[in-house]
Amino acid sequence: MLELTPLLAEHPNGIWDLKRKQPIYEQLYAHIRTEIRAGRISSGSKLPSQRRLADHLNVSRNTVDAAYQQLLAEGYLHSEPRRGLFVSELPESEEEPRSGKSNIEKFEIAHLNQDKNRWDSDGSALDVGDVAESAKAANEPLCDFRYGDVDTRHFPYRLWRQFLMKSLSPEHARLFQHGDQQGEIELRQQIAEYLYQSRGVSCLPEQIVIGAGTQWLMDLLCRLIGREARYGMEEPGYVRMRKIFEDCGRSPFAANLDESGIRVHELRQGGVQAVYVTPSHQFPTGTVMSVSRRLELIEWARSAGGTIIEDDYDSEFRYEGRPIPSLHSLDNHGNTVYVGTFSKSLMPSVRIGYLVLPDKLMNAYQAKGQHYKQTTSRLDQYTLALFMQSGEWARHLNRMRNLYKKRYLALLASIRTYMNQKVRIIGAASGLHLLLEPNNGMTEQELIGAAEKWGVRVYPVADCYIDPPTASDQAQVLLGYAGANEAAIEEGVKILAAAWDIQRIRRQ
Repeated sequence: MLELTPLLAEHPNGIWDLKRKQPIYEQLYAHIRTEIRAGRISSGSKLPSQRRLADHLNVSRNTVDAAYQQLLAEGYLHSEPRRGLFVSELPESEEEPRSGKSNIEKFEIAHLNQDKNRWDSDGSALDVGDVAESAKAANEPLCDFRYGDVDTRHFPYRLWRQFLMKSLSPEHARLFQHGDQQGEIELRQQIAEYLYQSRGVSCLPEQIVIGAGTQWLMDLLCRLIGREARYGMEEPGYVRMRKIFEDCGRSPFAANLDESGIRVHELRQGGVQAVYVTPSHQFPTGTVMSVSRRLELIEWARSAGGTIIEDDYDSEFRYEGRPIPSLHSLDNHGNTVYVGTFSKSLMPSVRIGYLVLPDKLMNAYQAKGQHYKQTTSRLDQYTLALFMQSGEWARHLNRMRNLYKKRYLALLASIRTYMNQKVRIIGAASGLHLLLEPNNGMTEQELIGAAEKWGVRVYPVADCYIDPPTASDQAQVLLGYAGANEAAIEEGVKILAAAWDIQRIRRQ
Protein backbone atom coordinates (compact mmCIF):
# COMPACT_ATOMS: atom_id res chain seq x y z
CA MET A 1 0.00 0.00 0.00
CA LEU A 2 1.33 3.42 -0.98
CA GLU A 3 2.18 5.62 2.00
CA LEU A 4 0.23 8.87 2.09
CA THR A 5 3.19 11.04 3.09
CA PRO A 6 4.49 11.64 -0.49
CA LEU A 7 1.05 12.86 -1.51
CA LEU A 8 1.17 15.69 1.06
CA ALA A 9 4.35 17.41 0.00
CA GLU A 10 3.17 20.16 -2.31
CA HIS A 11 1.98 22.77 0.20
CA PRO A 12 2.87 23.31 3.86
CA ASN A 13 -0.74 22.87 4.89
CA GLY A 14 -1.60 20.03 2.53
CA ILE A 15 -1.68 19.29 -1.18
CA TRP A 16 -3.94 22.19 -2.16
CA ASP A 17 -4.12 25.90 -1.80
CA LEU A 18 -7.60 27.09 -0.82
CA LYS A 19 -6.81 30.58 -2.15
CA ARG A 20 -6.58 29.23 -5.67
CA LYS A 21 -9.68 29.18 -7.86
CA GLN A 22 -8.79 25.74 -9.19
CA PRO A 23 -11.13 23.03 -7.81
CA ILE A 24 -9.64 20.84 -5.09
CA TYR A 25 -10.04 17.65 -7.14
CA GLU A 26 -7.98 19.21 -9.96
CA GLN A 27 -5.24 20.19 -7.51
CA LEU A 28 -5.24 16.66 -6.09
CA TYR A 29 -5.12 15.17 -9.58
CA ALA A 30 -2.32 17.53 -10.66
CA HIS A 31 -0.24 16.78 -7.57
CA ILE A 32 -0.50 12.99 -7.88
CA ARG A 33 0.31 13.26 -11.59
CA THR A 34 3.40 15.35 -10.80
CA GLU A 35 4.55 12.85 -8.18
CA ILE A 36 4.12 9.99 -10.69
CA ARG A 37 5.99 11.81 -13.45
CA ALA A 38 8.82 12.69 -11.09
CA GLY A 39 9.12 9.05 -10.02
CA ARG A 40 8.37 9.77 -6.37
CA ILE A 41 5.35 7.50 -6.75
CA SER A 42 6.78 4.58 -8.68
CA SER A 43 5.04 2.41 -11.26
CA GLY A 44 3.23 -0.53 -9.73
CA SER A 45 2.45 1.33 -6.51
CA LYS A 46 -1.04 0.79 -5.14
CA LEU A 47 -2.94 3.97 -4.33
CA PRO A 48 -5.03 4.37 -1.18
CA SER A 49 -8.73 3.60 -1.47
CA GLN A 50 -11.07 6.53 -2.06
CA ARG A 51 -12.42 6.27 1.47
CA ARG A 52 -9.00 6.11 3.14
CA LEU A 53 -7.57 9.06 1.21
CA ALA A 54 -10.75 11.13 1.65
CA ASP A 55 -10.73 10.52 5.42
CA HIS A 56 -7.05 11.34 5.70
CA LEU A 57 -7.39 14.60 3.74
CA ASN A 58 -10.77 15.54 5.21
CA VAL A 59 -12.48 15.84 1.82
CA SER A 60 -15.43 14.08 0.21
CA ARG A 61 -15.03 10.76 -1.58
CA ASN A 62 -16.39 12.47 -4.72
CA THR A 63 -13.36 14.75 -4.72
CA VAL A 64 -10.95 11.82 -4.58
CA ASP A 65 -13.00 9.87 -7.13
CA ALA A 66 -12.92 12.76 -9.62
CA ALA A 67 -9.13 13.02 -9.30
CA TYR A 68 -8.66 9.25 -9.65
CA GLN A 69 -10.99 9.09 -12.68
CA GLN A 70 -9.00 11.75 -14.49
CA LEU A 71 -5.75 9.90 -13.78
CA LEU A 72 -7.35 6.70 -15.04
CA ALA A 73 -8.56 8.41 -18.21
CA GLU A 74 -5.09 9.75 -18.97
CA GLY A 75 -3.42 6.41 -18.34
CA TYR A 76 -1.47 7.30 -15.21
CA LEU A 77 -3.41 4.69 -13.24
CA HIS A 78 -4.94 1.35 -14.10
CA SER A 79 -7.53 -0.68 -12.26
CA GLU A 80 -7.10 -4.31 -11.29
CA PRO A 81 -10.37 -6.08 -10.41
CA ARG A 82 -10.80 -6.67 -6.67
CA ARG A 83 -7.33 -5.25 -5.97
CA GLY A 84 -7.62 -1.50 -6.51
CA LEU A 85 -5.82 1.23 -8.43
CA PHE A 86 -2.16 0.98 -9.39
CA VAL A 87 0.31 3.38 -11.00
CA SER A 88 0.94 2.53 -14.64
CA GLU A 89 4.36 2.25 -16.22
CA LEU A 90 4.85 5.40 -18.27
CA PRO A 91 6.70 5.70 -21.58
CA GLU A 92 10.38 6.53 -21.40
CA SER A 93 9.73 10.10 -22.58
CA GLU A 94 6.46 11.10 -21.00
CA GLU A 95 7.02 14.85 -20.72
CA GLU A 96 6.66 17.35 -23.54
CA PRO A 97 9.73 19.56 -24.13
CA ARG A 98 9.55 22.40 -21.64
CA SER A 99 10.38 25.10 -24.13
CA GLY A 100 9.07 23.44 -27.26
CA LYS A 101 12.21 24.66 -29.09
CA SER A 102 13.51 21.34 -30.38
CA ASN A 103 12.11 21.98 -33.87
CA ILE A 104 12.52 25.71 -33.86
CA GLU A 105 16.22 25.72 -32.96
CA LYS A 106 17.01 23.72 -36.08
CA PHE A 107 15.87 26.63 -38.21
CA GLU A 108 17.76 29.39 -36.39
CA ILE A 109 14.79 31.73 -35.88
CA ALA A 110 15.84 33.37 -32.64
CA HIS A 111 15.42 36.65 -34.51
CA LEU A 112 11.65 36.16 -34.32
CA ASN A 113 11.82 37.32 -30.70
CA GLN A 114 13.84 40.45 -31.42
CA ASP A 115 12.13 43.81 -31.37
CA LYS A 116 12.80 44.62 -35.02
CA ASN A 117 10.95 41.51 -36.19
CA ARG A 118 8.08 41.28 -33.68
CA TRP A 119 4.54 40.95 -34.95
CA ASP A 120 2.20 43.86 -34.50
CA SER A 121 -0.93 43.28 -32.41
CA ASP A 122 -2.65 41.79 -35.47
CA GLY A 123 0.23 39.38 -36.05
CA SER A 124 1.11 40.71 -39.52
CA ALA A 125 4.62 42.21 -39.30
CA LEU A 126 7.47 39.74 -39.87
CA ASP A 127 10.64 39.66 -41.95
CA VAL A 128 9.77 37.15 -44.65
CA GLY A 129 13.27 37.01 -46.08
CA ASP A 130 14.93 35.94 -42.85
CA VAL A 131 12.38 33.22 -42.14
CA ALA A 132 12.55 31.89 -45.70
CA GLU A 133 16.34 31.77 -45.57
CA SER A 134 16.27 29.95 -42.21
CA ALA A 135 13.94 27.28 -43.56
CA LYS A 136 15.92 26.98 -46.78
CA ALA A 137 19.22 26.63 -44.95
CA ALA A 138 17.84 23.83 -42.81
CA ASN A 139 16.32 22.13 -45.88
CA GLU A 140 13.33 21.27 -43.69
CA PRO A 141 10.05 23.00 -42.93
CA LEU A 142 9.76 24.97 -39.73
CA CYS A 143 6.39 23.33 -39.21
CA ASP A 144 4.84 20.56 -41.28
CA PHE A 145 1.06 20.30 -40.93
CA ARG A 146 1.03 16.99 -42.79
CA TYR A 147 -1.99 14.81 -42.23
CA GLY A 148 -1.18 11.19 -41.42
CA ASP A 149 1.76 11.86 -39.11
CA VAL A 150 1.39 10.67 -35.51
CA ASP A 151 3.25 11.51 -32.31
CA THR A 152 6.15 9.12 -31.73
CA ARG A 153 7.64 10.54 -28.52
CA HIS A 154 4.84 9.12 -26.38
CA PHE A 155 4.75 5.66 -27.90
CA PRO A 156 5.23 2.96 -25.20
CA TYR A 157 8.45 1.61 -26.70
CA ARG A 158 9.50 -0.43 -23.69
CA LEU A 159 6.17 -2.21 -23.40
CA TRP A 160 5.93 -2.87 -27.13
CA ARG A 161 9.43 -4.31 -27.06
CA GLN A 162 8.47 -6.61 -24.20
CA PHE A 163 5.46 -7.97 -26.08
CA LEU A 164 7.49 -8.32 -29.27
CA MET A 165 10.15 -10.33 -27.45
CA LYS A 166 7.43 -12.55 -26.05
CA SER A 167 6.17 -13.14 -29.60
CA LEU A 168 9.70 -14.15 -30.58
CA SER A 169 10.00 -16.76 -27.85
CA PRO A 170 10.40 -20.46 -28.86
CA GLU A 171 6.92 -21.27 -27.57
CA HIS A 172 5.53 -19.11 -30.38
CA ALA A 173 7.70 -20.58 -33.16
CA ARG A 174 4.51 -21.17 -35.16
CA LEU A 175 4.50 -17.42 -35.92
CA PHE A 176 7.42 -18.02 -38.30
CA GLN A 177 5.21 -20.16 -40.54
CA HIS A 178 2.32 -19.24 -42.83
CA GLY A 179 -0.77 -18.26 -40.86
CA ASP A 180 -4.50 -17.92 -41.34
CA GLN A 181 -5.42 -15.93 -44.45
CA GLN A 182 -7.81 -13.81 -42.36
CA GLY A 183 -5.16 -12.97 -39.75
CA GLU A 184 -4.19 -14.18 -36.30
CA ILE A 185 -7.22 -15.39 -34.36
CA GLU A 186 -5.90 -13.79 -31.13
CA LEU A 187 -5.87 -10.35 -32.78
CA ARG A 188 -9.25 -10.83 -34.43
CA GLN A 189 -10.71 -11.72 -31.03
CA GLN A 190 -9.27 -8.58 -29.48
CA ILE A 191 -10.55 -6.43 -32.35
CA ALA A 192 -14.05 -7.90 -32.07
CA GLU A 193 -14.14 -7.17 -28.34
CA TYR A 194 -12.78 -3.65 -28.80
CA LEU A 195 -15.25 -2.79 -31.57
CA TYR A 196 -18.21 -3.99 -29.52
CA GLN A 197 -17.21 -1.96 -26.47
CA SER A 198 -16.10 1.23 -28.22
CA ARG A 199 -18.06 1.42 -31.48
CA GLY A 200 -21.12 -0.78 -30.92
CA VAL A 201 -20.05 -3.10 -33.75
CA SER A 202 -21.32 -6.61 -33.01
CA CYS A 203 -19.31 -9.17 -34.95
CA LEU A 204 -17.53 -12.50 -34.64
CA PRO A 205 -13.77 -12.91 -35.09
CA GLU A 206 -14.64 -15.11 -38.09
CA GLN A 207 -16.07 -12.01 -39.85
CA ILE A 208 -12.83 -10.05 -39.54
CA VAL A 209 -10.17 -9.98 -42.26
CA ILE A 210 -6.82 -8.40 -41.41
CA GLY A 211 -4.60 -6.92 -44.09
CA ALA A 212 -1.74 -4.54 -44.84
CA GLY A 213 -3.59 -1.25 -44.62
CA THR A 214 -6.87 0.18 -45.86
CA GLN A 215 -5.90 0.45 -49.53
CA TRP A 216 -5.00 -3.24 -49.86
CA LEU A 217 -8.17 -4.24 -48.02
CA MET A 218 -10.29 -2.00 -50.24
CA ASP A 219 -8.79 -3.58 -53.33
CA LEU A 220 -9.71 -6.98 -51.90
CA LEU A 221 -13.21 -5.72 -51.11
CA CYS A 222 -13.70 -4.56 -54.70
CA ARG A 223 -12.93 -8.10 -55.84
CA LEU A 224 -15.56 -9.45 -53.45
CA ILE A 225 -18.26 -6.94 -54.44
CA GLY A 226 -17.28 -7.05 -58.10
CA ARG A 227 -15.08 -4.74 -60.14
CA GLU A 228 -17.94 -4.17 -62.54
CA ALA A 229 -20.14 -2.66 -59.82
CA ARG A 230 -20.99 1.05 -59.85
CA TYR A 231 -19.13 2.59 -56.90
CA GLY A 232 -19.93 5.90 -55.27
CA MET A 233 -18.14 8.09 -52.77
CA GLU A 234 -18.45 11.44 -51.05
CA GLU A 235 -17.57 14.65 -52.88
CA PRO A 236 -15.02 15.69 -51.68
CA GLY A 237 -13.58 12.40 -50.42
CA TYR A 238 -10.46 10.39 -49.71
CA VAL A 239 -8.26 10.64 -52.82
CA ARG A 240 -6.46 7.31 -52.29
CA MET A 241 -9.79 5.52 -52.22
CA ARG A 242 -10.79 7.16 -55.47
CA LYS A 243 -7.60 5.77 -57.04
CA ILE A 244 -8.58 2.25 -55.94
CA PHE A 245 -11.96 2.56 -57.64
CA GLU A 246 -10.37 4.02 -60.78
CA ASP A 247 -7.92 1.13 -60.89
CA CYS A 248 -10.94 -1.18 -60.91
CA GLY A 249 -11.73 0.28 -64.31
CA ARG A 250 -14.44 2.85 -63.56
CA SER A 251 -14.39 6.30 -62.05
CA PRO A 252 -16.55 6.44 -58.91
CA PHE A 253 -19.79 8.40 -58.86
CA ALA A 254 -19.40 11.63 -56.87
CA ALA A 255 -22.29 12.23 -54.44
CA ASN A 256 -22.25 15.71 -52.94
CA LEU A 257 -22.36 16.55 -49.23
CA ASP A 258 -24.59 18.80 -47.22
CA GLU A 259 -24.60 19.61 -43.51
CA SER A 260 -26.03 16.12 -42.72
CA GLY A 261 -23.60 14.12 -44.84
CA ILE A 262 -23.78 12.40 -48.21
CA ARG A 263 -26.89 13.10 -50.30
CA VAL A 264 -28.49 9.69 -50.57
CA HIS A 265 -30.92 10.63 -53.35
CA GLU A 266 -27.91 11.24 -55.62
CA LEU A 267 -26.83 7.62 -55.11
CA ARG A 268 -30.20 6.49 -56.46
CA GLN A 269 -29.93 8.85 -59.40
CA GLY A 270 -26.41 7.62 -60.17
CA GLY A 271 -27.31 3.92 -60.08
CA VAL A 272 -24.72 3.29 -57.37
CA GLN A 273 -24.40 -0.28 -56.06
CA ALA A 274 -21.73 0.25 -53.39
CA VAL A 275 -20.79 3.48 -51.63
CA TYR A 276 -17.69 4.42 -49.61
CA VAL A 277 -18.40 6.82 -46.73
CA THR A 278 -16.63 8.27 -43.67
CA PRO A 279 -19.68 9.04 -41.49
CA SER A 280 -18.10 9.65 -38.07
CA HIS A 281 -15.57 12.21 -39.35
CA GLN A 282 -15.95 12.87 -43.05
CA PHE A 283 -12.66 13.20 -44.88
CA PRO A 284 -11.67 15.93 -45.47
CA THR A 285 -14.49 18.24 -44.29
CA GLY A 286 -14.99 16.75 -40.81
CA THR A 287 -18.78 16.58 -41.23
CA VAL A 288 -20.53 14.12 -38.91
CA MET A 289 -23.32 12.25 -40.69
CA SER A 290 -26.58 12.77 -38.84
CA VAL A 291 -28.52 9.80 -37.49
CA SER A 292 -31.41 10.49 -39.83
CA ARG A 293 -29.06 10.49 -42.84
CA ARG A 294 -27.45 7.26 -41.62
CA LEU A 295 -30.84 5.59 -41.43
CA GLU A 296 -31.67 6.92 -44.89
CA LEU A 297 -28.43 5.45 -46.23
CA ILE A 298 -29.16 2.10 -44.57
CA GLU A 299 -32.63 2.08 -46.15
CA TRP A 300 -31.08 2.84 -49.55
CA ALA A 301 -28.80 -0.20 -49.20
CA ARG A 302 -31.72 -2.41 -48.14
CA SER A 303 -34.05 -1.36 -50.94
CA ALA A 304 -31.41 -1.19 -53.68
CA GLY A 305 -29.49 -4.30 -52.63
CA GLY A 306 -26.47 -2.04 -52.18
CA THR A 307 -23.42 -2.18 -49.95
CA ILE A 308 -22.20 0.53 -47.57
CA ILE A 309 -18.45 0.70 -46.94
CA GLU A 310 -17.92 2.54 -43.63
CA ASP A 311 -14.36 3.75 -43.11
CA ASP A 312 -14.03 4.61 -39.40
CA TYR A 313 -10.44 5.77 -39.83
CA ASP A 314 -9.92 8.04 -36.78
CA SER A 315 -13.00 7.56 -34.61
CA GLU A 316 -10.84 7.13 -31.48
CA PHE A 317 -10.17 10.86 -31.40
CA ARG A 318 -13.18 12.97 -30.49
CA TYR A 319 -12.70 15.93 -28.16
CA GLU A 320 -16.17 17.29 -27.52
CA GLY A 321 -19.41 15.50 -26.66
CA ARG A 322 -20.14 11.80 -26.63
CA PRO A 323 -18.56 9.34 -29.12
CA ILE A 324 -20.41 9.03 -32.42
CA PRO A 325 -21.96 5.55 -32.85
CA SER A 326 -20.79 3.63 -35.89
CA LEU A 327 -23.11 3.34 -38.86
CA HIS A 328 -22.56 -0.43 -38.74
CA SER A 329 -24.20 -0.56 -35.30
CA LEU A 330 -27.44 0.83 -36.79
CA ASP A 331 -27.64 -1.53 -39.76
CA ASN A 332 -29.82 -4.51 -38.91
CA HIS A 333 -29.94 -5.69 -42.53
CA GLY A 334 -26.30 -6.75 -42.89
CA ASN A 335 -25.36 -4.43 -45.75
CA THR A 336 -22.49 -2.53 -44.11
CA VAL A 337 -18.78 -3.35 -44.29
CA TYR A 338 -16.82 -1.82 -41.41
CA VAL A 339 -13.25 -0.72 -42.22
CA GLY A 340 -10.77 0.06 -39.42
CA THR A 341 -7.07 0.80 -39.10
CA PHE A 342 -4.34 1.08 -36.46
CA SER A 343 -2.38 3.62 -38.53
CA LYS A 344 -3.74 6.68 -36.70
CA SER A 345 -4.11 5.24 -33.22
CA LEU A 346 -0.88 3.20 -33.07
CA MET A 347 1.63 3.79 -35.88
CA PRO A 348 1.36 3.97 -39.68
CA SER A 349 4.33 1.68 -40.30
CA VAL A 350 2.75 -1.35 -38.61
CA ARG A 351 0.38 -1.63 -41.61
CA ILE A 352 -2.49 -3.35 -39.84
CA GLY A 353 -6.02 -2.67 -41.01
CA TYR A 354 -9.14 -4.81 -40.99
CA LEU A 355 -12.54 -5.41 -42.56
CA VAL A 356 -15.67 -6.62 -40.80
CA LEU A 357 -17.58 -8.44 -43.52
CA PRO A 358 -21.35 -8.96 -43.40
CA ASP A 359 -22.71 -12.43 -44.06
CA LYS A 360 -23.55 -11.65 -47.67
CA LEU A 361 -19.86 -11.04 -48.45
CA MET A 362 -18.43 -13.85 -46.35
CA ASN A 363 -19.46 -16.40 -48.99
CA ALA A 364 -17.66 -14.35 -51.63
CA TYR A 365 -14.59 -14.17 -49.42
CA GLN A 366 -14.58 -17.92 -48.86
CA ALA A 367 -14.71 -18.40 -52.64
CA LYS A 368 -12.19 -15.72 -53.68
CA GLY A 369 -10.28 -14.35 -50.71
CA GLN A 370 -8.90 -17.66 -49.51
CA HIS A 371 -6.56 -17.70 -52.50
CA TYR A 372 -4.62 -14.73 -51.13
CA LYS A 373 -1.90 -15.01 -48.50
CA GLN A 374 -1.98 -12.85 -45.38
CA THR A 375 -0.11 -9.58 -46.05
CA THR A 376 0.69 -8.48 -42.47
CA SER A 377 3.50 -9.91 -40.35
CA ARG A 378 2.27 -12.58 -37.92
CA LEU A 379 4.75 -11.29 -35.34
CA ASP A 380 3.29 -7.77 -35.52
CA GLN A 381 -0.24 -9.13 -35.31
CA TYR A 382 0.50 -11.26 -32.26
CA THR A 383 2.43 -8.44 -30.58
CA LEU A 384 -0.56 -6.14 -31.06
CA ALA A 385 -2.91 -8.81 -29.70
CA LEU A 386 -0.80 -9.06 -26.52
CA PHE A 387 -0.68 -5.27 -26.29
CA MET A 388 -4.48 -5.06 -26.46
CA GLN A 389 -5.07 -8.02 -24.16
CA SER A 390 -2.87 -6.50 -21.44
CA GLY A 391 -4.94 -3.31 -21.27
CA GLU A 392 -2.03 -1.17 -22.52
CA TRP A 393 -3.87 -0.45 -25.75
CA ALA A 394 -6.71 1.30 -23.90
CA ARG A 395 -4.26 3.24 -21.76
CA HIS A 396 -2.26 4.26 -24.83
CA LEU A 397 -5.43 5.51 -26.52
CA ASN A 398 -6.35 7.58 -23.46
CA ARG A 399 -2.90 9.17 -23.39
CA MET A 400 -2.92 9.97 -27.10
CA ARG A 401 -6.48 11.27 -27.01
CA ASN A 402 -5.50 13.76 -24.32
CA LEU A 403 -2.29 14.68 -26.10
CA TYR A 404 -4.00 15.31 -29.44
CA LYS A 405 -6.75 17.28 -27.74
CA LYS A 406 -4.09 19.65 -26.37
CA ARG A 407 -2.66 20.07 -29.86
CA TYR A 408 -6.10 20.60 -31.35
CA LEU A 409 -6.85 23.29 -28.75
CA ALA A 410 -3.43 24.87 -29.33
CA LEU A 411 -4.16 25.03 -33.06
CA LEU A 412 -7.57 26.60 -32.52
CA ALA A 413 -6.20 29.13 -30.03
CA SER A 414 -3.34 30.09 -32.35
CA ILE A 415 -5.66 30.54 -35.33
CA ARG A 416 -7.97 32.76 -33.30
CA THR A 417 -5.08 34.76 -31.87
CA TYR A 418 -3.09 35.41 -35.05
CA MET A 419 -5.74 35.19 -37.78
CA ASN A 420 -8.76 36.53 -35.92
CA GLN A 421 -11.74 36.73 -38.31
CA LYS A 422 -9.67 36.31 -41.46
CA VAL A 423 -10.24 32.57 -41.79
CA ARG A 424 -12.99 29.99 -41.45
CA ILE A 425 -12.26 26.78 -39.55
CA ILE A 426 -13.96 23.68 -40.99
CA GLY A 427 -14.30 20.30 -39.32
CA ALA A 428 -13.04 20.87 -35.79
CA ALA A 429 -13.68 18.91 -32.54
CA SER A 430 -12.50 15.48 -33.69
CA GLY A 431 -9.95 13.60 -35.74
CA LEU A 432 -6.39 14.69 -36.45
CA HIS A 433 -6.88 17.45 -39.01
CA LEU A 434 -9.01 20.45 -39.94
CA LEU A 435 -9.56 22.65 -42.98
CA LEU A 436 -8.68 26.32 -43.07
CA GLU A 437 -10.34 28.77 -45.46
CA PRO A 438 -8.48 32.11 -45.49
CA ASN A 439 -10.56 35.04 -46.67
CA ASN A 440 -7.77 36.83 -48.52
CA GLY A 441 -8.41 36.22 -52.21
CA MET A 442 -5.51 33.79 -52.70
CA THR A 443 -5.87 30.54 -54.63
CA GLU A 444 -5.08 27.19 -53.06
CA GLN A 445 -1.73 26.96 -54.82
CA GLU A 446 -0.84 30.53 -53.79
CA LEU A 447 -1.63 29.71 -50.16
CA ILE A 448 0.51 26.57 -50.28
CA GLY A 449 3.34 28.33 -52.13
CA ALA A 450 3.46 31.31 -49.77
CA ALA A 451 3.49 29.00 -46.75
CA GLU A 452 6.26 26.86 -48.28
CA LYS A 453 8.37 29.95 -48.96
CA TRP A 454 8.18 30.81 -45.29
CA GLY A 455 9.07 27.30 -44.19
CA VAL A 456 5.59 25.98 -43.33
CA ARG A 457 3.84 23.18 -45.17
CA VAL A 458 0.08 22.98 -45.63
CA TYR A 459 -1.75 20.69 -48.02
CA PRO A 460 -4.30 20.90 -50.86
CA VAL A 461 -7.99 20.07 -50.63
CA ALA A 462 -8.75 20.25 -54.37
CA ASP A 463 -7.17 16.80 -54.84
CA CYS A 464 -10.02 15.34 -52.79
CA TYR A 465 -12.59 16.33 -55.44
CA ILE A 466 -13.57 14.36 -58.51
CA ASP A 467 -14.90 17.65 -59.88
CA PRO A 468 -12.59 20.28 -58.30
CA PRO A 469 -14.05 23.67 -57.30
CA THR A 470 -13.53 26.61 -59.63
CA ALA A 471 -10.96 29.30 -59.02
CA SER A 472 -13.73 31.69 -57.96
CA ASP A 473 -14.57 29.52 -54.93
CA GLN A 474 -12.94 30.22 -51.56
CA ALA A 475 -9.68 28.27 -51.40
CA GLN A 476 -9.08 25.86 -48.53
CA VAL A 477 -6.01 24.05 -47.20
CA LEU A 478 -5.66 21.02 -44.94
CA LEU A 479 -3.75 21.15 -41.65
CA GLY A 480 -2.87 17.99 -39.72
CA TYR A 481 -1.70 18.53 -36.16
CA ALA A 482 -0.89 15.13 -34.62
CA GLY A 483 2.80 15.20 -35.51
CA ALA A 484 3.68 18.67 -34.17
CA ASN A 485 3.89 19.83 -30.56
CA GLU A 486 2.08 22.90 -29.27
CA ALA A 487 5.08 25.22 -29.63
CA ALA A 488 5.64 24.29 -33.27
CA ILE A 489 1.90 24.61 -33.98
CA GLU A 490 1.79 28.15 -32.57
CA GLU A 491 4.95 29.15 -34.45
CA GLY A 492 3.57 27.70 -37.67
CA VAL A 493 0.26 29.54 -37.39
CA LYS A 494 2.07 32.82 -36.62
CA ILE A 495 4.08 32.47 -39.80
CA LEU A 496 1.06 31.46 -41.89
CA ALA A 497 -0.82 34.54 -40.73
CA ALA A 498 2.08 36.79 -41.68
CA ALA A 499 2.88 35.07 -44.99
CA TRP A 500 -0.69 35.09 -46.21
CA ASP A 501 -1.31 38.69 -45.13
CA ILE A 502 1.84 39.93 -46.89
CA GLN A 503 1.00 37.96 -50.01
CA ARG A 504 -2.50 39.44 -50.00
CA ILE A 505 -1.10 42.97 -49.72
CA ARG A 506 1.28 42.41 -52.63
CA ARG A 507 -1.57 41.15 -54.81
CA GLN A 508 -3.49 44.32 -54.14
